[in-house]
Amino acid sequence: MRKMMKKLAALALGTAVAASLSGCGSLTGGKRIIRISHAQSETHPEHLGLLAFKEYVEEKLGDKYEVQIFPNELLGSAQKAIELTQTGAIDFVVAGTANLETFADVYEIFSMPYLFDSEEVYKSVMQDTDYMEKVYESTDEAGFRVVTWYNAGTRNFYGKTPIKTPEDLKGKKIRVQQSPASVEMVKAFGAAAAPMGFGEVYTAIQQGVIDGAENNELALTNSKHGEVAKYYSYNKHQMVPDMLVANLKFLNSLSPEDYQIFKEAAALSTEVEMVEWDKSIEEAKKIAAEEMGVEFIDVDVEAFKEKVLPLHETMLQENDKIRDLYDHIQAANEQAKGGQ
Repeated sequence: MRKMMKKLAALALGTAVAASLSGCGSLTGGKRIIRISHAQSETHPEHLGLLAFKEYVEEKLGDKYEVQIFPNELLGSAQKAIELTQTGAIDFVVAGTANLETFADVYEIFSMPYLFDSEEVYKSVMQDTDYMEKVYESTDEAGFRVVTWYNAGTRNFYGKTPIKTPEDLKGKKIRVQQSPASVEMVKAFGAAAAPMGFGEVYTAIQQGVIDGAENNELALTNSKHGEVAKYYSYNKHQMVPDMLVANLKFLNSLSPEDYQIFKEAAALSTEVEMVEWDKSIEEAKKIAAEEMGVEFIDVDVEAFKEKVLPLHETMLQENDKIRDLYDHIQAANEQAKGGQ
């Protein structure tokens, strides 16, 4: 009952806030209100990164702007919040790349399994700001632009029974993100893909509707999936960033000096988020193992990789927009091999 009351209170607050959003340029006491929406809790690394963003902007431009952060999907789901950002009703939203695929085909590449050979390559590509700016501009026509990225770790399979080899996935029903590439990946492993909202996963595993899911370690603790899925396998099939997305009209309305401050604030938020991410993963693994009885399993990653590598060529043939970024990432993979 308490949980239900809490949900209703959050919904009422979100509805009230959303009702007050009447286009961009809201002013309070002469200051422009900057609204940021995200789906995570106040303890999540992304929220902590956004607090650093808020602090930096208000320290430098506090006479002009007040930054308000709305966690826990208070302003609606990611898809709804993206639409509000498009119209300028809110200014920023944190969204997964699966949500952005609808608006720019290039973002489909992040659903490609085993795109990056290592986390080091993944981070080096995402931190190549000059190159990524070209990718970020791909949604300009939709009315928004990515301004920075957040590390959302490595996605791995977890379930009610151990997954040690690709064969262990055969016949299992696995929840995936609502992305065509993720669905095809799970099918290639011989499993049945079950695209569903993240909030439905706990109950679906508990009731046996699905056998498992795939996500980073925080799903085990923050969303309590470790209570119903006791085996987490490090097959490392995807490294998918979250993106901080801004309303384009708002960005274009800023003076060059103010725009630079917002850019610096975005970069700082990523630095903070990455440090906090590493801390939170270590803590989540400890809690999951010691308090929830989750077993972490190291597997032969190459065996999993072999099963789904043909998807690379299929995706490249079906979506020409990912080719340039794909080649850029492969060059980074090759460079990393040479440096070993």
